[in-house]
Amino acid sequence: MGAPPPQEVQVLTMQTQATAIHTSLPGRTEAFEIAQVRPQVNGVLQKRLFVEGSDVVAGQQLYQVDPSIYQAQYDADRAQLLRAQASQATAKAKLSRYEPLARAHAVSGQEYDDALAAEREAEADIAQAKATMETAATNLAYTHVNAPISGRIGRSLSTVGALVTANQTTQIATVTRLDPIYVDVNLAATDLLRFQRELANGRLQRADGNAAAVKLTLEDGYPYDQPGKLQFSEVNVDTATSSVVVRALFPNPDHTLLPGMFVHAEIDEGTDPNAFRVPQQAVGRDPHGQATVMIVGDDNKAMIRNIKTVQTVDGDWIVNEGLKNGDRVVIVGRAKAAPGATVRPVPWQPSDSAPDAAQKAG
Repeated sequence: MGAPPPQEVQVLTMQTQATAIHTSLPGRTEAFEIAQVRPQVNGVLQKRLFVEGSDVVAGQQLYQVDPSIYQAQYDADRAQLLRAQASQATAKAKLSRYEPLARAHAVSGQEYDDALAAEREAEADIAQAKATMETAATNLAYTHVNAPISGRIGRSLSTVGALVTANQTTQIATVTRLDPIYVDVNLAATDLLRFQRELANGRLQRADGNAAAVKLTLEDGYPYDQPGKLQFSEVNVDTATSSVVVRALFPNPDHTLLPGMFVHAEIDEGTDPNAFRVPQQAVGRDPHGQATVMIVGDDNKAMIRNIKTVQTVDGDWIVNEGLKNGDRVVIVGRAKAAPGATVRPVPWQPSDSAPDAAQKAG
């Protein structure tokens, strides 16, 4: 009985090709700025001057605290300033009259010194009265509770008639700036090192300066139409996950993104001009976890070769070690071909192929 015919295998001939490299990571949106509104004086809220959920601008009045006692204090302090100014005018006039008399020895030196001291005391009284009045004016201004930043204001946590206190621990409203907005993702520390090297050598695509371009996919699967850029990473690595938080900044003019949303961020790493792309079904693992492929040599004999994979792009492994142009990689039929056996290679037909269940065996 004759030897069995060689097993047919489908092969893909390797050729380097320019490939866009990107990494997709889950993330959460975070507000660019957020400010909690708290009163800075004690009093009863008289008015709420905004619509909940509306946009406000920095400095816009949000609440009115009862100003009556602060207005009264300001008026009293202003009256004290006027009294001090009147006293200073009298002292200054007396000093002016005493100056020529002291030179003519018509008044004693002690009397002149007393007039000079009285004039200076009046000036000090004016300075003190001004400081007191400025404090009163500040407290009176604080009865206007204003927006600390521009953004969208949430619900009011205090109603008209409520008693509020200066610097209370509970905010009465929150203003959130939504445009732009941050997206925080967890990136493996090893990938961060690779990103840094790629930024240094220019392989990483730059959106603005040294920032990598980032795209978003929303939780419902639709792409976000505004591109973002990578900002920075945390300085500490999470010891439990060996990852770092990386932050990207996105424009959000329509307020489509809200803080706390779940998104997928796709970081564009750039284009590798000499990438080998191998379908995932062709890559196996040996007992040590080493990635391998089956190669058909010039003599049509199958052999196992170790490779080094970088990441997957559109269903293909990007291989940066172990392959060269012209290598014929077995895509379909690896399970039926033993290493060293002669095979019959035919071109791979992607539409007809299916994952080879035995690829995991290597």
